[in-house]
Amino acid sequence: MSMTNTERGKEVELRFKEWLDRHEIPYWYIQQDIETFSPALKKYFAKRPDFMILLPNLGFIFVDAEYKKPTHYKTFPIDTEESRKYSVLQRHFNLQVWYALSNEQYHYSTWFWIPVSKVLEIGKTEKHVSSKTKMEFFAIPIDNFIQVAMDDSLSRLLSKII
Repeated sequence: MSMTNTERGKEVELRFKEWLDRHEIPYWYIQQDIETFSPALKKYFAKRPDFMILLPNLGFIFVDAEYKKPTHYKTFPIDTEESRKYSVLQRHFNLQVWYALSNEQYHYSTWFWIPVSKVLEIGKTEKHVSSKTKMEFFAIPIDNFIQVAMDDSLSRLLSKII
């Protein structure tokens, strides 16, 4: 039996949380129910990120853990509207928002990380429309992501961005 998109989302969040716990990375899981979400923030979010990861000596980043499979063109589809709203959040509040993508094809043991700012930069030339949902998305080539394996710590990600 195939999982629903909601079930896939919950699974990827659980697996990402397991990776964070395994490497003793401090975080806050951001509950997704309406009561925990300020109405004033709605103009900055299409949906809210899933985690706030605390980075020693740097501060924190928001992470949206998403279930995504690369297309046969070796790109990940990333929602255009969501990325634009995350970008507004970044600029308005001086916060970093990243995507961390995985799926069962990778056994949730490889995470593909990319900052929203890079998605928008690459997306200028890679915008598409889904034939099924009619939603706009950016087709981001897989080689633009930082791959972090289950056994890697957050230092692998940080070494690529610092």
